[in-house]
Amino acid sequence: MTPNILIVEDEVVTRTTLKSLFEAEGYNVFEAEDGSQMHDFFENNNINLVVMDINLPGKNGLILAREVRDRKNVGLIFLTGRDNDVDRILGLEIGADDYLTKPFNPRELTIRARNLLNRTLSNNDDDDLPSRVSFNGWILDGDSRSLISPSQNEFRLPRSEFRALHLFLSNPGKILTREQLIMEMTGRELRPNDRTVDVTIRRIRKHFESEVNSEDLIVTIHGEGYRFCGSVDM
Repeated sequence: MTPNILIVEDEVVTRTTLKSLFEAEGYNVFEAEDGSQMHDFFENNNINLVVMDINLPGKNGLILAREVRDRKNVGLIFLTGRDNDVDRILGLEIGADDYLTKPFNPRELTIRARNLLNRTLSNNDDDDLPSRVSFNGWILDGDSRSLISPSQNEFRLPRSEFRALHLFLSNPGKILTREQLIMEMTGRELRPNDRTVDVTIRRIRKHFESEVNSEDLIVTIHGEGYRFCGSVDM
């Protein structure tokens, strides 16, 4: 199956450049200039990856990203001129799988897109775990990609959070390095000053903290990485 990529970009020149770039890689490419057109393409096509700007007419990319995250098997890369750390971290917190700034290296973009598509299209999210895994009163549901709290609150997880938590539950008690986590989450290597792992862990911890008397299930091992300290009921 040839993957379908949707470009959401209001600048015609950039949109045309991205379309030609991805078509040269053999992908099916669709173009949208705003959120309304984006949703039209979702309704009529099986979109596998969205490459989206933040500065868009109408709803901006940060708002649209939340709507994209409701779709289980869609990868999301922000490609934007907004290069400050606040926007980068916010984009990752909302649930983007990756974040690149303009001007961009075409080869780097296609490599990141390919790696993310390999993750998106794989059926290996639950290779090592049953579809529902219980731990410390919580449930990770692989079918809906949700985290269910002891009080039955349900959190739909972005792919990065799901895959990170999946890796922790597959390796309880083991120290996982940031390199291991970023590879599991995005299929790429850790870059200097990359905050993706730390932001993702912070988001997972916020879910846990939503429960009264929640335990610190993921602890930081300074200089090494993170460790899951809960009890997995297989």
